[in-house]
Amino acid sequence: MKTVIRNIGQIISGDIARPLLDGDTIVIAGRSIEAVGKEGEVEAEEADLVVDAHGSTVTPGLLDSHVHPTLADFTPRQRTLDFIASELQGGVTTMISAGEVHVPGRPRDAVGIKALAIVAQRIFSAFRPGGAKVLAGAPIPELDLTEEDFAEMAKAGVRLVGEIGLGSVRTGPDAARVVRWAKKYGMTATFHTGGPSIAGSSPIDARTVLEARPHVVGHINGGHTALSNLELEALARSDMALEIVHCGNMKAALHVLKVAQKSGGLHRLIIGNDAPSGTGVVPLGVLRVLSLLSGVGGLDPAVALCCATGNTARVYNLPVGVIAPRRPADLVVMDAPIGSVGKDALSALAAGDLPGVSMVLVDGEVCVGRSRNTPPAARAAEVTKGHMPPALAGGH
Repeated sequence: MKTVIRNIGQIISGDIARPLLDGDTIVIAGRSIEAVGKEGEVEAEEADLVVDAHGSTVTPGLLDSHVHPTLADFTPRQRTLDFIASELQGGVTTMISAGEVHVPGRPRDAVGIKALAIVAQRIFSAFRPGGAKVLAGAPIPELDLTEEDFAEMAKAGVRLVGEIGLGSVRTGPDAARVVRWAKKYGMTATFHTGGPSIAGSSPIDARTVLEARPHVVGHINGGHTALSNLELEALARSDMALEIVHCGNMKAALHVLKVAQKSGGLHRLIIGNDAPSGTGVVPLGVLRVLSLLSGVGGLDPAVALCCATGNTARVYNLPVGVIAPRRPADLVVMDAPIGSVGKDALSALAAGDLPGVSMVLVDGEVCVGRSRNTPPAARAAEVTKGHMPPALAGGH
């Protein structure tokens, strides 16, 4: 199937080195992007589906670097159904588990930890709630895990290590050993940072994280309680990915942003939600962080969007998050919401507003029409040739 999105006002690349692309048309062939450019300069003829963006902004599908799924689209922490599909309505097409910590009776022994991680990875490899991609299977490290256990999980397809510090691995030397094994077997490791978030977890300071050197400083702005400014600065000047989350300390988030800007570390900034959590289920959490960083922190909104797309994809070695030929066609069409002082999605974010999402595509397939969660877009994408899926034709 060939799909063309035309009359685009702005195209966000996902590449922080070049946030905006020159073009107004995207051509999709099957599941992948075929071409990006000016209408008349790309091969847009004989499309099966044509979408008129009406001057809206198109971005890569957003990535949420920090979710806590269980084994279905249900969270016992908040007794809520369909929270993953609901986040898709906010433009998040890929969600990355930081640990299946809310599974009732979560095992702490090595056999159970491995089994849960492999089952979660398998389930979400085959199950896409609403069309969303979920990278799951993130074991929480416990002291009785061995290098052989990590090798076994990696061989079975587990690519993540959940939040170090939520289990019995809490000290710098113990965490460094886990991180070393993770890196050896191609797994991406996240370290819980700040005060404890659930019973049984521990406060983790900057010294411990710096000793372990994980790939990701998990919720650097606290989950929920943040570290001191001096500790935040030490972490922000490291070479690790810096994860800012919605369910954290917003003052700390802005301080980390300032340090990252001054130290040239924006390419290491990634965005997560950290929900479901005690804060709740937050379908628009990633968009709210973007509006905070742009509207309050003064970050260029195009750069902020790259932090929530290409930056995260690079950290986790995923093919999504960038608009370019041969990349997966995970795309979001968004605009300023009705009533905003902004004239497009970028100026709306700069003003502190959440953009309105009018279409989400995953692997070239339209999964969301007008979002049921964002405010309505001032200019909504419209199918002018072909047919929307019947369930989406009337919007939400």
